Amino acid sequence: MVSMSLCLSSSIIPSPIPHSKFPTTQDPFFRVTRFSVPAASKTSVSGYSTRKPAPKTKTRNPKDKEFSQTLFFEGMEETPIKKKKKKKKEKRKSDKFWVHTLPEVLNYHIHKKDWVIALELFDMLRGQPYYQPRQDTYMKLIVLLGKSGQPHRANELFNSIHEDGCQSTELYTALIIAYCRNNLVDEALSILDEMMNIPDCQPDILTYSTLMKALVDALKFEMVELVYDKMVERSIMPTTLTQNLLLSGLGKAGRFDEMEKIVSSMLESTTCKPDVWTMNAVIGIFRDEGQIEMMEKWYEKFCSFGIQPQRSTFNILMGAYSKNRMYEKMSSVMQCMHKEKCPWTTPTYNFVIEAFADAGDAANMERAFDQMAAEGLKADTKTICCLINGYAKAGIFYKVMSSVVLAKKLQIHMNTSLYNAVISACAKEDSLIEMERFFNRMKEKECQPDETTYSVMIEAYRKANMNDKIHYLEQEKQMMISDEKSLNEPQETIFD
Repeated sequence: MVSMSLCLSSSIIPSPIPHSKFPTTQDPFFRVTRFSVPAASKTSVSGYSTRKPAPKTKTRNPKDKEFSQTLFFEGMEETPIKKKKKKKKEKRKSDKFWVHTLPEVLNYHIHKKDWVIALELFDMLRGQPYYQPRQDTYMKLIVLLGKSGQPHRANELFNSIHEDGCQSTELYTALIIAYCRNNLVDEALSILDEMMNIPDCQPDILTYSTLMKALVDALKFEMVELVYDKMVERSIMPTTLTQNLLLSGLGKAGRFDEMEKIVSSMLESTTCKPDVWTMNAVIGIFRDEGQIEMMEKWYEKFCSFGIQPQRSTFNILMGAYSKNRMYEKMSSVMQCMHKEKCPWTTPTYNFVIEAFADAGDAANMERAFDQMAAEGLKADTKTICCLINGYAKAGIFYKVMSSVVLAKKLQIHMNTSLYNAVISACAKEDSLIEMERFFNRMKEKECQPDETTYSVMIEAYRKANMNDKIHYLEQEKQMMISDEKSLNEPQETIFD
């Protein structure tokens, strides 16, 4: 069979996507060029392999073969893939040592998200004779603690604001965001009540928007109405951002009727018009729900109101079509991006690589990856996960290991998702020793295993009738769950 590959330089079909009508597979826009090219050359991924012979790939489903014979990249100008020349290391002209001030060191650790050290440094800074309270420092620390799952420490830090005489609406709002980020809605509401009693710290639209979004996520819809009424009583009218936050929460909760009412009111409003983020929120919700027809319906509706799709919009469509293996529609979105002169990003390429990976088409997957690198786009964790999943499905296990080496070379952080992809590939190959090795490395690197990690490993051991291993993992999983519960409890402050 003649090998088929990606079309990166063929001409674009001239008919554009009409915004008044979402394209269908009958439109000429969805025609796919079929062509043959010589076998793909070696990619940068395969160059990192440690074994010479490549095992035979597993036979794919006939439907998967059809995928590699159509698609993709029509209208994309192929960027020549150049070999990178190694730059000679320049000798340092002089080694200079710089003495950093305490505030500079504090900012460095805040940037690095080292909240424990940052709090210690801040406590030292407050004791210095030259210390002057700064609102931006408090803001950075409260935001950091909220993102680090330490809302109670954020509150303790907030209490020192009164001592320093540095309080404002922005700082109160930052504390509310920290509570809401950690699902402590009742505490956030108490802060709102406290703000209302302080003349100089009255809540603003961001304060109310954050609270309403948190209440929607917590499924406390009756409280949303109360907060909304309080906001209107103070003559603070909702903005497009406020409505977008509510739309996202309502969609995740499956309250589509209420969501559609808000969108309809925005379309009729003269002061709170929908924007591209409204469009992205709505079609993204239906994408996540797998309701492709509703996604396309609202896409048409927003476009008919003059809202122009952006790169993020196209990526949402690509993700929906990739997940549902609607490859012709993926191809049409790619062509539309090129026609609109909307450059591809790493997420765009990730969807393409993921589509080839799902089909077990390793050759075209590699070519897409090499083209992405040639365009100067940096691979991320999802890119490597897709490569690993694609090689595992194609039965090329040694390239799974090469992808791990590549991730290290590209300085991609090995997180839980990436470890899970490797562990799953090892399990699929029945390589239990390698699976255990990566699981142990995962724990050594203090990367927390999750439900997927344990379920994949337990299933692999079940196939091998290794009941003792299963028993050990189930016990470890229960310990992990109990540890997570204890971490969510309030802890003693380091200021004591």
